[in-house]
Amino acid sequence: MTTVLVAIAAAAVVATPAGWLLTRRAGRIRQIRPGSARHEAVDLANLGLSRDGPAVVHFSAPWCGPCDRVRTVVGQVCDDLGGVAHLEIDLDADPAAAHRFAVLSLPTTLIFDAEGRQRYRTSGVPTASDLRCALEPLLA
Repeated sequence: MTTVLVAIAAAAVVATPAGWLLTRRAGRIRQIRPGSARHEAVDLANLGLSRDGPAVVHFSAPWCGPCDRVRTVVGQVCDDLGGVAHLEIDLDADPAAAHRFAVLSLPTTLIFDAEGRQRYRTSGVPTASDLRCALEPLLA
């Protein structure tokens, strides 16, 4: 019995920092470095988006609880700013798109400039202010 309790305690000691490391960047919007493979222009028309301005693409699934919060935040910010295209891609319905953009977890949100270059990326639920700060310079 003591061995089992020690094993459980050891697992908790290892799992806690590991969980923190895996989720510490959740919801933070990260800029894509120019020159990286992800920064190359994408034909947004293939995704059903125009090239008139920036675009927000977020990957979700019906079974993903946090995806509902992302849908709300992205919809609100895109409506407030105007001129920002918004597309939600269902991971289950279009796994090829998820593979193309290296989506490994849900929700994942990508921000493209008017030329179709991916400029920002986040996994998790971004805040409205962070999303707005990333999009406003792309509208100028």
